[in-house]
Amino acid sequence: MTTQTEETTTAYSKLIELSRERSLLSSTAEIMGWDNETMMPKGGLDYRSKQMAQLARLTHQMATDERLGGLIDEAEAECQPESEDAANVRELRRDYEISTKLPAALVEEFALASSIGQHEWAVARERDDFEHFRPHLEQLINLSRRKADCLGIPEGGEHWDALADTYEPGMNAADVEAVFTPLRKRLSSLILDLANSSNSPSNAFNEAECPISNQETFVRRVAETLGFDFSRGRLDRSVHPFCGGSHCNDVRMTTRFHDNEVNDALGSTMHETGHGLYEQGLPYDWVGTPLGEAVSLGIHESQSRMWENQVGRSREFWQWCAPIARETLGGQIAKLSDDELYQGANIVRPGFIRVEADEATYNLHIMIRFELERAMISGDLEAADIPSEWNRLYKDYLDLEVPDNRRGCLQDVHWSMGAIGYFPTYTLGNLYCAQFFQSACAELPGMTEAFADGQFKQLLDWLRTNIHAHGRRFQAGELCERVTGRTLTAQPLMEYLEGKLRPLYGA
Repeated sequence: MTTQTEETTTAYSKLIELSRERSLLSSTAEIMGWDNETMMPKGGLDYRSKQMAQLARLTHQMATDERLGGLIDEAEAECQPESEDAANVRELRRDYEISTKLPAALVEEFALASSIGQHEWAVARERDDFEHFRPHLEQLINLSRRKADCLGIPEGGEHWDALADTYEPGMNAADVEAVFTPLRKRLSSLILDLANSSNSPSNAFNEAECPISNQETFVRRVAETLGFDFSRGRLDRSVHPFCGGSHCNDVRMTTRFHDNEVNDALGSTMHETGHGLYEQGLPYDWVGTPLGEAVSLGIHESQSRMWENQVGRSREFWQWCAPIARETLGGQIAKLSDDELYQGANIVRPGFIRVEADEATYNLHIMIRFELERAMISGDLEAADIPSEWNRLYKDYLDLEVPDNRRGCLQDVHWSMGAIGYFPTYTLGNLYCAQFFQSACAELPGMTEAFADGQFKQLLDWLRTNIHAHGRRFQAGELCERVTGRTLTAQPLMEYLEGKLRPLYGA
């Protein structure tokens, strides 16, 4: 590895220096964004929005600096093929080509609109008032269309493809649809079989009330035991849980709490801890370069979903965690058995809220959002019609009558950020994580049994070596093949879900 104290070539060294300068500025914006969602006084919104817009403009100027293009050309000729340096240059070219397609004025306008949009979405969600948010959503949809036009619509593709490619390189609507259609059929069949089963696992864990202070102590202990380093990160509260920060030694996670549904707080925290462990596992020597960044959102999501689900919903995890839950949470939960806690973590019950969804129904929530944003970015769906179309799809996919917009189309933060094209990365993450976890189990006999003793280091070390350490050296599909020996498939996910849930439900 070439560190920042070593020079390979003049062009390459200058290129990396410029990359790190830009990263310093963009990471400052990320910290301000975290503050916007957690601690900033409400009165600071107007000025903060202007700050974020200015930072976006300045970062864009650095990302489109003409010097970068020339240095990339020179560095490509100097770097050894297949080397880490060559991977850095390859990814910097991709970033440069995307950035130079976007006018600075559009980038600044988008940043301003998304900063205000996130705040107004939170207000609308609290009030259950879609009309309050609608004009902001309309503006962000229009800006996203303009962004897609600038990026370029792929031949035979659509606006959604151009946006999705910025989150998961190579992802397009046609390929997503080809994966989602058969997956929906298999998931729907499994969910129906579970619903018709005569066996009903206990839901007492999710119904028990518990002081939020106790929950906070509990989830922090779990996150720390999994391996999250609180000397290099922190955990706070926000309306919508997320993981951010500026680099691997400053990782900011958030979660949320309810008076009951402790498993929601636990699952949200373990999910963000998975993101946080990935961020903390990225190599510090490469901070400010592509090799110090996550490869894609799909791979990032694979890390969060693995810790939330394959680990956090496993019987072995609950053998370790159940006594801690009873001791820390107290009250009604102190009376629950290991089996009741495990069963509560694995209840399959269609619900309205994506982030509270069980493993079997979760991907149906993603499919609904994919359909909606594909239609609204194409112009086939007006913003004003999103609530009714959302409700129609929830009836079609999950047989649910959505009671209000707060539990419907206002529940997610993504569209208020202008993050259209993002949602399918969650399902890709589920597919990747099942395939990764299957490989880890095969390579590390006894790994899952160690969870029962609160030992998670074996899995974390495997992820550090096979995934985290590479940054963006390998693209997502290539990384999957290197780690698992095969291309991405839904089979490991379905084997995992059916292998656990059918015995639990007697189905």
